[in-house]
Amino acid sequence: MRGFITLAVVVLSVSAQAVELNGSLIQGGMIWGKVEPGSRVELGKYTVAVADNGVFAAGFDRDAPASVPLKICRGDACQTQMLSIEQREYAIQRVNGVPQKTVTPPADVLERIRREAALVRKARQHYEPRQDFTGDFVWPLSGPVTGVFGSQRVYNGTPGRPHYGVDVARPTGTVVTAPMSGLVTLVHDEMFYSGGTLIIDHGQGISSTFIHLSKVLVNEGDEIAQGQAIAEVGATGRATGPHLDWRLNWFGQRLDPQLLVGEMPEMSQ
Repeated sequence: MRGFITLAVVVLSVSAQAVELNGSLIQGGMIWGKVEPGSRVELGKYTVAVADNGVFAAGFDRDAPASVPLKICRGDACQTQMLSIEQREYAIQRVNGVPQKTVTPPADVLERIRREAALVRKARQHYEPRQDFTGDFVWPLSGPVTGVFGSQRVYNGTPGRPHYGVDVARPTGTVVTAPMSGLVTLVHDEMFYSGGTLIIDHGQGISSTFIHLSKVLVNEGDEIAQGQAIAEVGATGRATGPHLDWRLNWFGQRLDPQLLVGEMPEMSQ
């Protein structure tokens, strides 16, 4: 994680409360903090869930503005602090050799795509009061990073949506381990775009998604420990070769997993 900041925010007329924000004030960054229990927190246009112990999590999407208000209330007393969000420049990445049917889907699969997208949205909107996200995330596997968060993808010459994850190239069957503990909320063997898909909830809207998997080794409802084997690398869905695509979300906001784990460790021989 890129470090933390501490903000002194007055929330009561008779006292001041120090709010420590851990994380990255940057597009794609995740933050978490702690306020006095019973406080209300808003980040920009979003109401942020606050746990009974005062811990909350939030994040900044790929295209978050340069200034975002953080509002904290206790009773009727509120104070707003403007957060300066570092802006990023994103590369254009050209990806050729993708099956054309996944670039321009035929009409007969559009309902399947909508149905699968609804499953993913439901899993990412799930709220768990757990707080695994406060720990230190680790890479789910080691290997060459071949795709980064935020890059604009052009598939077979056709502009597509930005890439919202980090890609790590490894052979099919390479074991993927959990970057952080959590609860499995979605397992799907073969989605149209993402192929083998797995979502793990780390608490309070923070979740990891792993896609293009050849095999998922866990089941929905399983409690997962950090470092546990959860899946195997594949080339399923819209993929040109075997790799892991790891994504991070705060509910519907797309976050950058690399901001949580730093440099890729050297591969073991």
